[in-house]
Amino acid sequence: MSLRGPWWPPFLLAQLMENLLSAHQLRTIVRQAAELGAIIALIRTGKLPPYLKKREAYRRYGRRYIEQLLASGELSIRSDGNNSAAWRIDRIEIEAIVRGLEIWRQL
Repeated sequence: MSLRGPWWPPFLLAQLMENLLSAHQLRTIVRQAAELGAIIALIRTGKLPPYLKKREAYRRYGRRYIEQLLASGELSIRSDGNNSAAWRIDRIEIEAIVRGLEIWRQL
């Protein structure tokens, strides 16, 4: 198997050269990237809403985890208006964080 070619992203090639990835690790990277790409495509075509309500984010990812991301500034909240408006979380932002963490755990 050749490591040269347009299909190898530079960061991944550097990682391969430095610290050969196992097949499982490479599979995880490709799977997470493909799932994130599918979510982005669904959002851009209007099949998925671009924002999650804070309550839905708590349900999907856990209240403690969301609050930790908000407190550290890694995740930002958008508001529709004044102080009484609903809080929304960008779906792409939270998905990228969650999937990036999953890749990091595998490496």
